[in-house]
Amino acid sequence: MNRILFLSGLVVLLLSGCHCIKKPKITIVTEKGDIVVELYPNKAPHTVYNFLKYVDENRFEGATFYRTVTLDNQPDSKVKIEVIQGGLFEDEHPQALPPIVHETTEETGIRHLAGTISMARYEPGTATSEFFICVSDQPSLDYHGGRNADGFGFAAFGKVVEGMDVVMKIHQSSAEGQMLKPRIKILEVKGDREQLLKVLENWTPEEE
Repeated sequence: MNRILFLSGLVVLLLSGCHCIKKPKITIVTEKGDIVVELYPNKAPHTVYNFLKYVDENRFEGATFYRTVTLDNQPDSKVKIEVIQGGLFEDEHPQALPPIVHETTEETGIRHLAGTISMARYEPGTATSEFFICVSDQPSLDYHGGRNADGFGFAAFGKVVEGMDVVMKIHQSSAEGQMLKPRIKILEVKGDREQLLKVLENWTPEEE
């Protein structure tokens, strides 16, 4: 009973914006090296929990970094960005979870700066397994930024704290257009996330 009350209290604190939950660090192990990412569950709870669920259930098995967007390979874009994108690659991958609610940068306060990790999407509320990492500051990806016509921007949820050199290596890897050739394998996504996963087991978006 005490455990249930404790976990319920953590959920309330998290969704009310209290900064009592530690920021978990996740390591993305790639062929090019490791990228350590710090996540912000108090600011972007839906997005962080979605990402942790993929990690906990090993849904990133077979994932890759497959896209590099540079200043030179987006000739049709008026607003240019610099990012690398990874995930399961397929739109309807069998390991993908349902789409999540879109948490804008206006809501979370997490801006698209160098090293920010964020969710790729089509329309707002369609993000699932695909994510990207900013190579440099990208304000056009924020809420009311100019990159996306709908103006809602993308859902940032953490930042790289170690391994930006690996991000740069991937960004500069061989590509055909924006597609990396070959793709860069993600060998593992891991981290000590025991506290958050205890909450994850007792929380779903419907409980908000």
